Parts: sequence; structure tokens; C-alpha cells
Amino acid sequence: MSTTMAKASTVTQKWYVVDATDLVVGRLAVLIANVLRGKHKPEYTPHCDTGDFVVVVNCEKVQFTGKKWDQKSYQDYSHYAGGQKVTPAKEMLARKPEEIIRRAVKRMMPRGPQAYKQLTKLRIYAGDQHPHQAQQPQELKLS
Repeated sequence: MSTTMAKASTVTQKWYVVDATDLVVGRLAVLIANVLRGKHKPEYTPHCDTGDFVVVVNCEKVQFTGKKWDQKSYQDYSHYAGGQKVTPAKEMLARKPEEIIRRAVKRMMPRGPQAYKQLTKLRIYAGDQHPHQAQQPQELKLS
């Protein structure tokens, strides 16, 4: 009995929509990363992109546990002297709420060309509206 390997040409990709209202960022990021990679499917193949598209709405309403709103910070570095920027989580939520989820999901993915390609299938929006109604996304049940 041989193991069947998925091929990129035979995989059908679905679209899912996730409402991030009152969800914890880390737990949400794990579920989104698994769907992007395709680990929720029985035909998951590590070397092939078997994942689906994920649309996240209401990302400005996510939650952190504990005191992370006051203690967590995001660092960026421009590779110039004095080019380090440290942004607190509250300020990141006010300026770019999409970036909180994007960075959490990116850090849950493996590093490499395939994961970078899979990350392009993640769409994040601050409000409850998104322009992907034509793809008929299904509600993703988060357990």
C-alpha cells in the first residue's frame, strides 16, 4: 500500500472567513497557520502547498491574555545605525491592527520559500467588511 502525495495542480483551495472578535491572538494564529499550510486536510503533504485562503475580519477586536497590552512590544530594525523602532502593543493596535495578527501567524509558520508563498493567502481587515464575497468564503469554525 503506497502513500498518496498531493500535487499542487490537483489541490482545490477553499476560502475561509474568520471573525477575530474577542479571540486570543496566539490561539487564533495557530489555527490560521494550520489552515494556510493545509494541515487540517487529510491529503496534507509537507512539500506541496495544500493550504486554503483565510480572510480575517474585525482584527482590531482581538485580545491578549494577562498584561500583554502593557508589556508586549514589537521591534523593527532598518539596518542603519539607530534604526531600531520599538512599538508597544497598544500603539500597534491603534495604528496597524492587521499587523498584530500578521506577525503572529508569520512566526507560527516555518521559514522558507513555501511558507512565504502560503502567507500571501492570508487577508486581514480591520472592519467587518472584506472584498472577497465573490469567492464565497465559508465560516471557519474555531474550536
